[in-house]
Amino acid sequence: MSYTAEISRANPTCFVVLVDQSLSMSDPIGGGGSMRKADAVVEAINGLLSELSVKCAKEDGVRDYFHVAVVGYGADVSSAFRGPLAGRCLVPLSDVARAPLRLEERTPVGVGGGGPARPVRVPVWLEPVAFGDTPMYGALALAHTIVRDWLATHPGCFPPIVLNITDGEATDGDPFPVAAALQELASADGPVLLFNLHLSCDNSDPVVFPAVDRGLPDDWARRLFAMSSRLPAHMLDVARQQGVHLDEGARGFVFNANVSSVVQFLDIGTQVLNVR
Repeated sequence: MSYTAEISRANPTCFVVLVDQSLSMSDPIGGGGSMRKADAVVEAINGLLSELSVKCAKEDGVRDYFHVAVVGYGADVSSAFRGPLAGRCLVPLSDVARAPLRLEERTPVGVGGGGPARPVRVPVWLEPVAFGDTPMYGALALAHTIVRDWLATHPGCFPPIVLNITDGEATDGDPFPVAAALQELASADGPVLLFNLHLSCDNSDPVVFPAVDRGLPDDWARRLFAMSSRLPAHMLDVARQQGVHLDEGARGFVFNANVSSVVQFLDIGTQVLNVR
């Protein structure tokens, strides 16, 4: 495990986000409130794409340090991008930044200054979907193809990161073998990272980045834990800086996630080093 390769326009890396779009994603997310799981996840991913675009914006425009795929799985397994990017799988970040589906006006919350906050225009790339089954095996198989092809042309990159967000068990076969095959892919800088986040309607506290599966409530939770990579040292440091107590060997796995832990999962799971 290295995870220290410099990320640049000449040596970019990629993120692949897999999003459960099954019917049960229309249920409320745990932690109270009435927000649906599908809405919470899409809002968090749109926020991540916007944040990446801002971080990579230089005087000459948004630089392609990252290429991004967002795959939805429910009625089928396909790109979740809408609008100008519809149908595209792995997209350079500059293309993502210039081609949102639309801009929405939002009023910032908690802004001081004595007067009413001015609305800001926020880019939206994805829309919530909740229909069909949970073909997670197919989604992970597509991620394997995307990452394998990427590594064939970027053998020295910071290892690709795959983030799987789901609220249920796979309905198209056991995803463990394809998840293991995905984690066996590697660049010269280390193996591919696969992280899993489980959503729930439950209001109990999430289990965040555990190092062991003790305390997880069922076989499926333990299966997702076993399918998750250990967090590299720099991600452990970021999590601890955010006040998350983690043991050595902590895995990129969250069980029973609420809205705040979805955002935290995406933030910590996409932390990389040495962006130039």
